[in-house]
Amino acid sequence: MLVQGPDLAAQFQQNVLAGLSQPQKAIPARWFYDRRGSELFEEITRLPEYYPTRTEIGIFEGCMGEVAARAGPGRVVVEFGAGSMTKTPLVLDAMAPAAYVPVDISGEFLHESSASLEARYPDMPVLPVEADFLHPFPLLAEAGHGARLGFFPGSTIGNMEPAPAVDLLRAMHETLGSEAMLLIGMDLIKDRQILLAAYDDAAGVTATFNRNLAERINRELGGTIPLDAVVHRAVWNEPLARIEMHLVATRDFAFEVCGQAFAMAAGETIHTENSHKYSPESASLLLLAGGWEPLARYQDDERLFMVVLARAILPGLTA
Repeated sequence: MLVQGPDLAAQFQQNVLAGLSQPQKAIPARWFYDRRGSELFEEITRLPEYYPTRTEIGIFEGCMGEVAARAGPGRVVVEFGAGSMTKTPLVLDAMAPAAYVPVDISGEFLHESSASLEARYPDMPVLPVEADFLHPFPLLAEAGHGARLGFFPGSTIGNMEPAPAVDLLRAMHETLGSEAMLLIGMDLIKDRQILLAAYDDAAGVTATFNRNLAERINRELGGTIPLDAVVHRAVWNEPLARIEMHLVATRDFAFEVCGQAFAMAAGETIHTENSHKYSPESASLLLLAGGWEPLARYQDDERLFMVVLARAILPGLTA
């Protein structure tokens, strides 16, 4: 497994300290995904309230034949934020790729998931890369120099503000090259009650997932956040078309991280995640701004979720 990019432990520390120093405390959502966080998220995807995963899988089952025909055989499939790779076989079975490159920030989880795919596809190179894919990174030489298909399911793009999302799409373009295509999942705007239930499930798994970030800070950064004094909250921000997740202080308390002192007042929050939702029009505008031209859009019958196949359009970028 190849490890690329900056020291992730140092980046985690930097992001946490900077985020806790803001008037509105905030920590990037990508730091949810240590091993425990990755396991909890996989549990979330199986919850009855969490429609995105099963809906997106249904879309893939219906569209992958057409996607494979448009993309052509022999591409290298590069999956950004690979996680447990539960959707990946739908793509690999249809695409007959030259190689598969899963990329994820959680190295241990990535290694285990890659091993299961290696066993399933013994004749296909599986080349995992532990990296922060927010920035361009080189692919292994074993992946070759053929055309690539980026795979970015789950509407993970929605975790980012529009400007950083555009930067990410451009970084993907630079990583994948000028002949690339991108298959991306994008969650659609819908009834707020469906959205709120998906991010605040009755079993409390999402709450545990959110609080695990505080546990990770305590464990890895010498934090002293009182875990009994923070609770999960999900809200729908209508003007910005996004679900927000927060850790809310239930009382006043002081704490330290890496020896630095912080405090929270009762009711104050740490903003831990955004999950932007899109209309077909806003999704297209985002992709075009990031250098990707939508070629085809696929939706479920209830119009809960959308998968877009796009091609790279920015000139002058190389892999």
